[in-house]
Amino acid sequence: MYSLLFQTVFARMDPEKAHRLAFGLIRLASRLPVVRGLVAAVLAPRHEELEIEALGRRMRGPFGLAAGFDKNAEAVDAMAMLGFDHVEVGTVTGQPQPGNPPRRLFRLVADRALINRMGFNNDGSAAVAARLAARAARAGKAPRAAVLGVNIGKTKLVPEAEAVDDYVTSTQRLAAHADYLVVNVSSPNTPGLRALQATEALRPLLTAVREAADRSVHGRRVPLLVKIAPDLADEDVDAVADLAVELGLDGIIATNTTIARDGLGLSSEPSLTAEAGGLSGAPVRERSLEVLRRLYGRVGDRVTLIGVGGVTNAEDLWQRILAGATLVQGYSAFVYEGPGWTRALHKGLAARLAASPYATLAEAVGAEHRKADAA
Repeated sequence: MYSLLFQTVFARMDPEKAHRLAFGLIRLASRLPVVRGLVAAVLAPRHEELEIEALGRRMRGPFGLAAGFDKNAEAVDAMAMLGFDHVEVGTVTGQPQPGNPPRRLFRLVADRALINRMGFNNDGSAAVAARLAARAARAGKAPRAAVLGVNIGKTKLVPEAEAVDDYVTSTQRLAAHADYLVVNVSSPNTPGLRALQATEALRPLLTAVREAADRSVHGRRVPLLVKIAPDLADEDVDAVADLAVELGLDGIIATNTTIARDGLGLSSEPSLTAEAGGLSGAPVRERSLEVLRRLYGRVGDRVTLIGVGGVTNAEDLWQRILAGATLVQGYSAFVYEGPGWTRALHKGLAARLAASPYATLAEAVGAEHRKADAA
């Protein structure tokens, strides 16, 4: 049914307008108790064997929504209704900003990919913090449906020399509302941002954010992660891994979008593949998996790894777990697969776990490395 809807409606619309329409429908459905109950009954995770401990939380499963879909934390519980085990909002910047001018989002349907140069369009950390505070007040003491991650980035107009202060501002406003916090230094759409992945710039940034989070939140330690690009050279991936261990970082997200176009097939129009911006979806699969494997080989279980990039089906999800990911995220395939996607992923993953030699999902994390070491 969704495939027909995509082909007849969404595919004929500008991608950003289609996103706003779909996003609005999801939010509307979540506000109608009867509809919300029916949707959750069909799509909510139901495989107890997929429950996993990560980042200090017991999660219903390992699969979450990557940052970028819900930039302003407007639909956290609506996305949980669709079956995502955790929801990462953002990227949120210290100051509100409109992002880059349209057109800035492109579908490469034949390659099951997207190219975006959105430019961190968001309401700013003060507005998002207020929205999350209101959500918490409405929920009261009721258990939340999904673990919430908050992804923060640099305001475009802020000079690189003042980037640390900009991240600290967002941290002070948002850390108290987050189950985990992500420092995004890997989007290709903010000038100078990726330069912050160099360890000499990343060390003081992560140290300052860690200290700001600890000052801002009392009674618990907010897990801190960094999100890196697939375009890093292998030695730079190793350097980030070593820095994460040195600083006691809680996690690394591998990976963001890529500026490379090597993974594209021959079906998408050259006018689309030539568009500037970050490529996500199926073509990023192999490099993202390669970076994940390299990270796990370096850090083992000392740092929680989240695999993202090109995850389309349950086999992709299973391969990320075997390669070392405790958690996995997706976004681009959701555009093409629709609201039944998470249910299919959970079902397929449960089947793979049942057919494997592992008693729990946690046992499967990084198993391919252990098997290689034993060979």
